[in-house]
Amino acid sequence: MSLGDEDGYGNDAGRSSDAYSTIGGTRQTRTRLPDGPAGDAYGPRRPARNSRSLITFAGVVILLLGAIAFANMGDDDSPSGKSGTGSGDKAAAAPTSATGTKPVTTKNGTIPSGFAHNKQGAESAAANYAVALGSAEMFVASSRRAIVQATHDPGVIEKLTTDLDTAYSPGFLKNVGLNEDGSAPTGLTFVSRTVPVGTKVVEQSADSATVEVWCTGLVGMAGEGSTKPVTETWFTISEKLKWVGNDWKIESSSQTEGPTPVSGDNRASSADEIAGAVDGYGGFVYAR
Repeated sequence: MSLGDEDGYGNDAGRSSDAYSTIGGTRQTRTRLPDGPAGDAYGPRRPARNSRSLITFAGVVILLLGAIAFANMGDDDSPSGKSGTGSGDKAAAAPTSATGTKPVTTKNGTIPSGFAHNKQGAESAAANYAVALGSAEMFVASSRRAIVQATHDPGVIEKLTTDLDTAYSPGFLKNVGLNEDGSAPTGLTFVSRTVPVGTKVVEQSADSATVEVWCTGLVGMAGEGSTKPVTETWFTISEKLKWVGNDWKIESSSQTEGPTPVSGDNRASSADEIAGAVDGYGGFVYAR
């Protein structure tokens, strides 16, 4: 399925011209450690997971890849892509802590807006947009269009909206377990949430910035009788931002898997517990 020829949204979205690129699964590799001896605290290695192909729908759809995997109930391993700064220097990690700058107080619909015209503002915009674009509202046509309009450069909105409407087809929604209008079946709760873990500006000029947002996400169907349980995903979204109309807007974006930590030993909650948590705990915006 193709979403046009916009930079970051076309047939090669999520891939690079480098034949050895790891982006989009063009060169998936995996390193394994030897099995630990009996009684080793880490135990034997886990069995290899089956590889499958993931289709990138516009990069901008943060959890759409995860939703496709969820719909197909398959697994995949691929390393994350990496980007350097425009000068070739390694970007230093910075703590996500109070900076003294007040967070934005305005909204475009339900999405924060009016970000500062600086590095911090670009990072905050990218993270907030990742949250919005990874929400369950993206699976409903009306709210999806409102999200795209609030987060994107006006020059790409029309074509991107058309492409996304095609991507979120009734068949795709059915595979995810949703009704044709994107709503969840009676008695079930559809979960799609994105939580930014960290941000990094890899390139910046006066009126543009490329920001990587490392995220974890939840996607699945919660509730009694669900056959598609809520699963955890890890991915990095790279957003090319443009200063438009006194705010940062997405011009194009791409997504790679990981970095993914080792899964912990927490007991998996029941479908009803997850549904209760989703209903009881609202999402939150990211501010820095």
